[in-house]
Amino acid sequence: MTEILPASNPDSIRQAKRLLSKGHLVAIPTETVYGLAANAFSEEAVAGIFAVKGRPSNNPLIVHVSSVKMARDCISAWPEEANILAEKFWPGPLSMVLPKSEKISNIVTAGGPTVAVRSPSNPIMKEILEQCGFPLAAPSANLSNRVSPTKAEYVAAQLNGRIPLILDGGACQIGIESTVLDLTSSTPTILRLGLINLAQLQKVLGEVRLASMTGSKEILKSPGQLCRHYSPRAKVILGEGSWDELIINLDKNTHVIALDSVPNDKNPDTWHKMPNSVQGYAKKIYEILNRCDQANAKAILIQPLPVESEWDAVRDRVYRASMN
Repeated sequence: MTEILPASNPDSIRQAKRLLSKGHLVAIPTETVYGLAANAFSEEAVAGIFAVKGRPSNNPLIVHVSSVKMARDCISAWPEEANILAEKFWPGPLSMVLPKSEKISNIVTAGGPTVAVRSPSNPIMKEILEQCGFPLAAPSANLSNRVSPTKAEYVAAQLNGRIPLILDGGACQIGIESTVLDLTSSTPTILRLGLINLAQLQKVLGEVRLASMTGSKEILKSPGQLCRHYSPRAKVILGEGSWDELIINLDKNTHVIALDSVPNDKNPDTWHKMPNSVQGYAKKIYEILNRCDQANAKAILIQPLPVESEWDAVRDRVYRASMN
């Protein structure tokens, strides 16, 4: 059985450090989602991430660091744009793709010459990074293609018995994964949308573009580039263009994720009212998808989201969840 310990206890942090230093895996909260962490400099430890998650070997990992100094141990070139972005957005939910150093094994980068690095703001992850003194490869702490966990209980629902320790740090503050920005292209390119959006990055760097989805046979520079991702077990139905018709005759095993309040004739136990702000929605969407899985929902109907660009990252997660 996997041990779940409160992250507020210093002994829990010390136990996590001991396990990570010995090449084991530990689930640790970040401000985005819970990460399945391993020593990024240990090929054997990183291989364990792929084995536990059932993750395809062509899907690279993000390396988490405590500082710019630690980041520079992981990469071979640090451009001025990286300094600007780190000063503006680190610690926080921005991952930067840069040429990897020899210390980073090809298993981390799926055989590619670049690596994504991020400095998380969650104090638990920051403390563990500082105590370990080495970077941590840490994808979401879930089975491959399943919904990312934002609470320790959702990590346990998928990985219990597969890893030795989960640190329980409560609910994640942001709730969806980081923005990933490729700085090795001729134009800085967003590979994965997050709550740090295109407009914010353009304000800092000038020209920034958004990449299209990538084919599964191409060498990927970061996670989150494949069409199918973040999927619950239930079938996800996007209510685009036919919302009113879809909710008239809901099956009793269909859950609803909506900005609207539950109608009087609908089951409040299967109707999940979402916050109207993008930050509130992002923080809650994976929690609700995980709750739908725990309730054995057969289908999940999602109300269309606002069209404003600030909702792009959430819309991206919902769309990919529907590709199951």
